[in-house]
Amino acid sequence: MTMSIMVQGTASDVGKSVLVAGLCRIFAQDGHRAAPFKAQNMALNSWITRDGAEMGRAQVFQAEAAGIEPDVRMNPVLLKPTSDRKSQVIVMGEALCHMDAMDYHRYKPQLRARVGEVFRSLAADFDIIVLEGAGSPAEINLRDRDIVNMGMAQQANAPVLLVADIDKGGVFAAIYGTLALLRPDEKARVKGVIINKFRGDLALLKPGIAQIEALTGVPVVGVMPWFDEPLEDEDGVALQGDKYRLGGARELDIAVVQLPHIANFSDFNALAVQPDVRLRYVKRGEALGVPDLLIIPGSKNTLGDLAYLRENGIDAAIHRAHGQSVPVLGICGGFQMLGRRVTDGIESGIAETDGLGLLDCDTRFEPRKITTQVEAGVQALPAGIFAAMGGLALSGYEIHMGQTTLGAGARPFATLLRQNGRPCRQDDGAVNAAGDVAGSYIHGLFDSPLFTRALLDALRERRGLDALDTPVTGWRERKELSFDALAGQMRAHIDIPLLYRIMREQAATGEPA
Repeated sequence: MTMSIMVQGTASDVGKSVLVAGLCRIFAQDGHRAAPFKAQNMALNSWITRDGAEMGRAQVFQAEAAGIEPDVRMNPVLLKPTSDRKSQVIVMGEALCHMDAMDYHRYKPQLRARVGEVFRSLAADFDIIVLEGAGSPAEINLRDRDIVNMGMAQQANAPVLLVADIDKGGVFAAIYGTLALLRPDEKARVKGVIINKFRGDLALLKPGIAQIEALTGVPVVGVMPWFDEPLEDEDGVALQGDKYRLGGARELDIAVVQLPHIANFSDFNALAVQPDVRLRYVKRGEALGVPDLLIIPGSKNTLGDLAYLRENGIDAAIHRAHGQSVPVLGICGGFQMLGRRVTDGIESGIAETDGLGLLDCDTRFEPRKITTQVEAGVQALPAGIFAAMGGLALSGYEIHMGQTTLGAGARPFATLLRQNGRPCRQDDGAVNAAGDVAGSYIHGLFDSPLFTRALLDALRERRGLDALDTPVTGWRERKELSFDALAGQMRAHIDIPLLYRIMREQAATGEPA
């Protein structure tokens, strides 16, 4: 009999995704086959499965925590915002269409049965399913068509843990208000509360815990301290408040342009954990300065974000930095922006616009979306900072709708050798003649530790610094250590035996509806 437990939150960014990952690691350590599940994910951080299906990054790192291969059934519906009111709708890994908020709200009842079927299919293959909600279950304006919070808990017959972020302030009001807005049958599913991101003396918190338990009748099953280990965040909300601005002295300064529709900023986690890198996200031209490397990331609205760069003077700052010999690297949408011209009609309402003009290439968007895992090798480049990576292997994935054509002043950056496990030979990206501006469609290229270290050591050499004398540690290995540390923290501060008992008791009440 498959057991399940669901993690919901009093708000977005309270730590649901990380706690789900921790539970997946704990259950795996205890000998269970556990899997994550989120019925509907709204995020611009996505990933491509082995068979070319697109799913949210949060469920990917949760699957990694469980020690299993990511499966698109873990995230059957993915919404990728292209504007404030419109999103691309991806169902079971395939782009369906673009919808505005009202159209999607009307469409959700058609997804309910599909989501339930996918959940039951996944549950048949695992011992424990750890479900994640979205936002808050107290969004009463969306209750009648909910497929991701209490509506999903009912379908899965899952007990619910409510997570509240004490670091935001007002934690007891958030707990009380959320539970007060639930219907009696919904509140009955909430078996415990976890207070997350606590910093301070627990003795000062205990009187409040006793009062909130008396007021709500729901026990606080754990107080999770602030967790500093690096793990992936679900979406760009995590970039607010300079969360990724690392302090301390670091030899290398790497700046990433923080686009309004930034996609897959998880690409840069592997840089952020390097011991000699200060990674910062830049939203204003005057804040760019003269970094050692400037990165333009992926975007879900390439032309709209190009317009943003111009409106905020960031384009001029990019050109100034390049004029001061700062190397520039673009990933996916950022690569497209570096070219001469971008023609759209698919992602945005802008038909055509000039690019930044730092690469001799043009991009035209097409209806077909490319979603594939890739293995590649960096081409032997004759000059410039990127020549240091020549011949090194890369692996990652592509998610884009544009096709880019190179002019005489650019050459390919890499050669694709395999797509979704099948041999191929195809050019990727571009690099200019000077070798100081490059672009690639490959997401996750910094997860290749030899590539990353070669780039960083080349940047160090430009500054007259010796190569870093340290073993090459990849992002994957670092995540494994973080998963174990997270599981240890959760075992120490959350009543895990109680959670097992809650799951067994709920499972005994009947199969999923």
